[in-house]
Amino acid sequence: MFESAEIGHKLNKLEYEAQEPSLRIQLLEVQEDLKNASFPVIILIGGVDGAGKGETVNLLHEWIDPHYLETHAFGAASDEERERPEAWRFWRVLPPKGRIGILFGSWYTRPIIDCVYGKTKVGDLAVALMQINAFEKALVDDGALIIKFWFHLSKKAQSERLKSLMKNPDTRWRVTDLDWQHFKLYDKFRRTSERAIRTTSTGEAPWIIIEGADRRYRSITVGKYILDLVSKRIAIDNAKAIKIAPSPVQTNNSFTILDTLNLKQSLSEEDYKRLLEKYQGRLNLLFRQGKSLGQSVILVFEGWDAAGKGGLIRRVTSALDARDYQVIPIAAPTDEERSHHYLWRFWRHLPRSGRVTIFDRSWYGRVLVERVEGFASEAEWMRAYNEIVNFEQQLHEHGTLLLKFWIHIDPDEQLRRFQLRQATPYKHYKITDEDFRNRAKWNEYELAANDMIERTSTEFAPWYLIEANDKKFARIKVMKTLCDRLKK
Repeated sequence: MFESAEIGHKLNKLEYEAQEPSLRIQLLEVQEDLKNASFPVIILIGGVDGAGKGETVNLLHEWIDPHYLETHAFGAASDEERERPEAWRFWRVLPPKGRIGILFGSWYTRPIIDCVYGKTKVGDLAVALMQINAFEKALVDDGALIIKFWFHLSKKAQSERLKSLMKNPDTRWRVTDLDWQHFKLYDKFRRTSERAIRTTSTGEAPWIIIEGADRRYRSITVGKYILDLVSKRIAIDNAKAIKIAPSPVQTNNSFTILDTLNLKQSLSEEDYKRLLEKYQGRLNLLFRQGKSLGQSVILVFEGWDAAGKGGLIRRVTSALDARDYQVIPIAAPTDEERSHHYLWRFWRHLPRSGRVTIFDRSWYGRVLVERVEGFASEAEWMRAYNEIVNFEQQLHEHGTLLLKFWIHIDPDEQLRRFQLRQATPYKHYKITDEDFRNRAKWNEYELAANDMIERTSTEFAPWYLIEANDKKFARIKVMKTLCDRLKK
């Protein structure tokens, strides 16, 4: 695989100086066009130590306007990063639409190094690469342009490069003991890297292998690839006139899983007060035990308008230390959030070890309101099911406890609560014209919720369906479910 990057490509000084000015101008021009584009550019820099990765990153910062370019270098994970799923450190720095992000080291680094040093097996590497392919596909499907450069040196060229850097007092600092340690494992690194590149060089995000021995050659080559790929993508972007129309919701099966719930269940006031005190006390104890073990928890509350999600959340948080939880109310995305993948804003709020994050509505908006109201195309919300399951599986594999609740009421109860809000001055803010517009699409939303439950209720993150016509019954059922899951 690397033979073509060992044939001795070179560019003399005259050729370099003839090409560099024009290339820099064109890169700045295409970057200006990119500002108005509907996609981000993600450039991954990987490869052999001493092959010019750092020099190339520095050069790109000279050639491209740094106001619209961000570089993030990844070394060993910090405590904050280790307390969350591994992908969190990458999601949080992804560039928005119209911008370029350079990732120096990336989601490939840890799986390759761990396999080379025997910390993981080949099978573990294969699983990691499958997850990487899914991650990159999700980004590309959302519009991102991913450019992946692998800088290569032959074993002989790497040895000469490291020795040359060591001889020069001005560059000696760039060679570390770890570089020489990696060099001793060159053959194993080569085999493992070949496997990784072969598995993840996909149609959506192919690898570009750069021969790194000659500084001028690799610089011009990288610049030309970036110019060509971004220019072509902008041309495609400009040619598209994407109009998202509301997708028709299939209505051939009007009976859903929600219709099987018994909404007549209720609790007396006396039983409610007794059980609420019991489960809030138990919840407090379990959360404190979980905190001491570093257990992070995510709670998701979805359901109908006026179903009682806010009241449920308040009963849960009343049992917690305010320093240990955060409630994230999800509304329409901001401009910043719309400029990223829809999951980006949720990855940002993942809790650290021993903490709790509560989402009042969540990433499921993609397959509920965005589906029904036509804010997402059918292709977008259909692929979101798999993207969401992958997201939740990463949370589970990291050890995060995820509980998802659908709070269900019937249309008559919803209307009664709407009317009560209208009649109560301090509840006026809770009712809007949009609530009534959504109510007019009850059947469409119910079918969307049925599909959501069917496609995303997994063994590691099942949906809990809560009968909520009686608020007291719903609150106790949620509290009891929380206690049972935390205890396990």
